[in-house]
Order: sequence, then C-alpha cells, then structure tokens
Amino acid sequence: MQKVKQQLKENLKYTLVRMQICTHQEYVQEELNLRRMARKKGLREWVKEKWVDIGAPKKDGKYQPCGRSKGSKRKYPKCVPLAKAKSMTAAQKRSAVARKRAAGNKGPKPTNVRTFAKK
Repeated sequence: MQKVKQQLKENLKYTLVRMQICTHQEYVQEELNLRRMARKKGLREWVKEKWVDIGAPKKDGKYQPCGRSKGSKRKYPKCVPLAKAKSMTAAQKRSAVARKRAAGNKGPKPTNVRTFAKK
C-alpha cells in the first residue's frame, strides 16, 4: 500500500512538471507568434503608410507628399514611407535620390531603385 502511494505521488509530481513544461512551451510559442505578427505588418499595411518624397524636403523639416501632377516641373521623386524617411541619415537620402534620378524614367511606369545601396 505504501509503495502504491509513493508511486502515485511520483506520478502526480511527474504529471505536474510535464504540465508546467507544456504550458510554458505553449506560452513561449504563443509569445513568439505574437512577436512575429507584430513584426510583419503585411503588404496592405505597408502600402497604407504615409509616403513622402525625400528628394523634396520642405524648409521646416517636413516632406512633400509622394508623387507629382502631370504638368509639374518638379524633379523625379524618390518616395519612401514617412517612418523610413525619418530613420534615414542625410547622406542615405542624398544617395537614394541621386540613384533614382540617375536611373531616369524611360516609360509610363516609374523606375524602381533600391533605397539603400548594396555594399
């Protein structure tokens, strides 16, 4: 009888430990999933962001909205999301705008140029 009780206690301890481990693993997995989802906004969210022209900054430090009208004589715009524009250094902005304008526009569709140059 004593041996059976001892064995039941050990089984119970083992079961509780296993439950804690499983619960912890599930918690960790769920936490990782939440972090991945927070990191990946998705294409739709990216497109909905406020886009600005880093090649045409205003004097107060803000940016003009992305794009230009048909008859506009403004230079070729380099558009990035506002959050990206704020995180870029002045040299990175100059480099991106220079590469975009050097690529030119040889048709009705805009020319895509990398925002950051390959090293």
